[in-house]
Amino acid sequence: MQIKRAEGIGFCLGVRRAVDIVERVAAERGNVETLGAIVHNQPVLRKLAQKGVSVVKDIADVKGKVVVTSSHGVSPEIAEEIKRRQIEPIDTTCPFVKRAQITAERFAKDGFFTIVYGDAAHPEVKGILGRTGGKGIATTDIESLIKIESLPRRLGILSQTTQIPDSFAEFIKKLLVSPVFKDAELRVVDTICHDIRQRQKNSLELAKECDLVLVVGGHTSANSRHLVELCSTVTPTYLVETADEIRPEWLEGKERIGVTSGASTDQSTINEVVSKLEELA
Repeated sequence: MQIKRAEGIGFCLGVRRAVDIVERVAAERGNVETLGAIVHNQPVLRKLAQKGVSVVKDIADVKGKVVVTSSHGVSPEIAEEIKRRQIEPIDTTCPFVKRAQITAERFAKDGFFTIVYGDAAHPEVKGILGRTGGKGIATTDIESLIKIESLPRRLGILSQTTQIPDSFAEFIKKLLVSPVFKDAELRVVDTICHDIRQRQKNSLELAKECDLVLVVGGHTSANSRHLVELCSTVTPTYLVETADEIRPEWLEGKERIGVTSGASTDQSTINEVVSKLEELA
């Protein structure tokens, strides 16, 4: 059995930056709290916990005088609440997420209603929508927009940074051809992360060469799930967070196994998955 890794896997730039910041703060100040999971990957969070990093779900649960906000960013309202409680914020927002936030702010300033192509329940999307002054919506379904009565005619459209580029492009195409938006003024900004775009491209190329692909990533990680969605179009693909989740029956009759990873998966977890594959082989 041949095992091949996709190029450019492991931590992305934004996650590497966030993890470096929180590790430094923990080393300098002792135990430190993060508001929500700093990244959506349990093995990484467990390793950070060993270094004194704990996760709180709500600002009211913060016990110390310092809190680290996640790489997904937070809304202005949450940032203001942190300030009101006189807690020092340590911002680890990914630069690409920050770019999307600024784009949403610009839309609102210029009088555009913002449409975020993405998962409305995701922390990143909530933070982006928080920049719209209440004049925005998140969806991946064009039909949900068509059903909105009195939808503004000036629409600013951007994407959650981890979405699939072709899916975003198809969403825009449907907007352009729909009679509902015929007289609307549309402003489109592509805010998909460059790393995610390249990671998806590399993973898809790998999948075309393999009988099976394992995506190593968190079960709550949006970009990991999108990799599974993408690779599944050409070969059987499974998402595993750790090596223990690999099922031997997946490998039966498979000669070429591809391994790729989400943007918040560290190299040690990837190495463990590859070692497990070699052991099962």
